Amino acid sequence: MTVEGTAERKTARGGSKRTTAKKTTPAKKATQSKAGNSAGPDQAEQDQLVQLLTPEGTRVEHPDYAIDLSPEELRGLYRDMVLTRRFDAEATTLQRQGELGLWASLLGQEAAQIGSGRALRDDDYVFPTYREHGVAWCRGVDPTNLLGMFRGVNHGGWDPNSNNFHLYTIVIGSQTLHATGYAMGVQKDGADSAVIAYFGDGASSQGDVAESFTFSAVYNAPVVFFCQNNQWAISEPTEKQTRVPLYQRAQGYGFPGVRVDGNDVLACLAVTKAALDRARTGQGPMLIEAFTYRMGAHTTSDDPTRYRPDEETLAWEAKDPILRLRKYLEAEGFVDDAYLAAIDEESDVLGKRVRDVVRAMPDPDHLAIFENVYADGHALVDEERAQFAAYQASFADADAAAEGN
Repeated sequence: MTVEGTAERKTARGGSKRTTAKKTTPAKKATQSKAGNSAGPDQAEQDQLVQLLTPEGTRVEHPDYAIDLSPEELRGLYRDMVLTRRFDAEATTLQRQGELGLWASLLGQEAAQIGSGRALRDDDYVFPTYREHGVAWCRGVDPTNLLGMFRGVNHGGWDPNSNNFHLYTIVIGSQTLHATGYAMGVQKDGADSAVIAYFGDGASSQGDVAESFTFSAVYNAPVVFFCQNNQWAISEPTEKQTRVPLYQRAQGYGFPGVRVDGNDVLACLAVTKAALDRARTGQGPMLIEAFTYRMGAHTTSDDPTRYRPDEETLAWEAKDPILRLRKYLEAEGFVDDAYLAAIDEESDVLGKRVRDVVRAMPDPDHLAIFENVYADGHALVDEERAQFAAYQASFADADAAAEGN
C-alpha cells in the first residue's frame, strides 16, 4: 500500500469537548504475564491496568488519567458501540449467506475502538488494519463502504484523505510503518496533529512493528501505537508470543507504554487522548495495549472452538463493554426505556440499510484488474488481458450453446 503525501490539514477540533486527560508517567515495571489467553491479568498486572469503569458498571478514578463527560457524551459512546456491533453482526450474517467473501469481526472490541476513535481530532490521521470498523465509524466513513472489499467489488470503498482514515491493510503489521513515515512527514510540516496506528497482538511479533518502533523513537515522531490485545493471534495465544506484557516492549525502544482495560470505553478514551496530546506536544511516540478479547472468530474462515475453551469466552462475556456502560448509564439515570428502545430501532434501520446496499453493489469490471499496472501500458499485460477476456467470453459461449440445445 502507498502512504499518501501529507495533506493539508483541517482546523483542529477536539473529539470530546468536555474530555480532559492527564499525561501518563512512564509505565511501572510489572511482573511477567501469566497467560495471554486467560480471563484477565493477574493481580500484579491488574495494578498496571488503567480502568475507569469496572465490569459491574461502577465508576472509578485513576491517578494518572481523568475524564469528565456529559450525559449526552456518555449516551453517544453507548450509541456508537451498539450501532457498531449491529453493523458487525449484519456483516457476519451476510458472509454466512454468501454475500461477502470474508469478514473480520470486532465483536468484543467495541470499547477499544470507539473509545480511541472518539479521542481523535479531525486533523489526526488513522492507519487501521482490517478490523477497525468502530474507528471507521468514528471517522465518519459510511459503514457500507467497508464491505466492498470483502465482497470483492473494490480495493477499498473510500477516499483516505476525506476522513483521514487510511484504507484497510491486510498485510499484517505493515501499517505501523506507513503511520510512522506519515508522522515523520507531519513533524517536518510543523503540523499540530498526530497519527495513530492500530494493530493486534499477533502483529506485534512482526518485524515491521519493531522497525516502526525504532524509527518513531529515534525521530520522536508524533505517532500513537494502539495494540488491541484480543488474546489470540488466530489460534496462538499471547503467552506463546511474548515473555512480558506487550506494553512493556515500548521501554526497550525508549518511549512509554501503558496497558488499558480494552473493554472500558472511558479508559480507552482518556488514555488515547492523553497519548495523542503527548505526541502533538513533541514528546514522541507511545504504545497503548488495550487488554480486550475477541469474542468471535478471527475471521469467518476460522473456527475458534478448535483451540479456545468455552469457559474462557464465558468469563469474558461478563466483561462485555456495552453492558458495563449500560449499567452505569442506568444507575446514574442517564438513560430510560424510551432511549434504549430508540437505539434498538436505529440499529434495525442500520441493519436493513447494510443488507440492501450490499446486495445492490454492482459487479466489478472483470478487466479492470489490468488497469494502472503500468503508467504507459505493457505488452505482457496486454497479452494477459486478452487471454483473460477470451476466458470470460468462453462462459458466455458455453451458456449460449446450452440454451441452443
